[in-house]
Amino acid sequence: MAKKWDGLTLFDHLEELRKRLFISIITLFIATIIGFTAVDSLRGILTRPAGHLDLIFVSPPEALMANFRLALIAGILISMPVLTYQFLAFIFPALYKNEKKIILPVMAAMLLFFTAGISFAYFTVFPYTIIFFMQFASEGLTAMFTISNYLTFATNFLFAFGVVFQLPILFWFLGWLHIVDAAFLRSQRKYALLFIVVIAAILTPPDVVSQIMMALPLLVLYEIGIILVVISQRLNKKKVIKDEI
Repeated sequence: MAKKWDGLTLFDHLEELRKRLFISIITLFIATIIGFTAVDSLRGILTRPAGHLDLIFVSPPEALMANFRLALIAGILISMPVLTYQFLAFIFPALYKNEKKIILPVMAAMLLFFTAGISFAYFTVFPYTIIFFMQFASEGLTAMFTISNYLTFATNFLFAFGVVFQLPILFWFLGWLHIVDAAFLRSQRKYALLFIVVIAAILTPPDVVSQIMMALPLLVLYEIGIILVVISQRLNKKKVIKDEI
């Protein structure tokens, strides 16, 4: 990063940070209110994979707090463009030219993979997971989910897939830092396959279809990660040659 930001003082930076934070907080507050007005629809979206599911609450404030948490998550998603812009506007003056060139494509790729992970989980793995847990209901044992427990499980489950789908970006970053290379990742492919199969077996219901549905995209992500590392290596090589010239 650059050593100075256009001659600005520390006070100027703190004032700029205060301004960016103020705009971000106000935006998030308004977006959360908007999310709260649609909380019933959002809850319906999250319960749809489970079919007809009536949630319960067992303490007076539980439903309100669960709805507020869901509204806050929606608010973060709604305000993400503004939050991202405020973040970039604050750090951009301190970045070198080559860093400015990669930060936007990287953030766009992270958003793309995160959205793909959540979508994949919601439409494939999550419904099977809910059905699997519902099967434990039997005579004298009724499945009744509290609103807070179900929404926490659903949001954490979907978020986890969004994070896992960042694997190619992680590989690219490690390759950019020269920590790993494509040859190393290819040599570890069989161990990665074993690890992915084990993880899929642990996190999914004990049927082959569910395990394949989770393991297959992880394997694809691993291969995409290798491709991104190759691209990163070639770009680094071109940069070295250019610097030598």
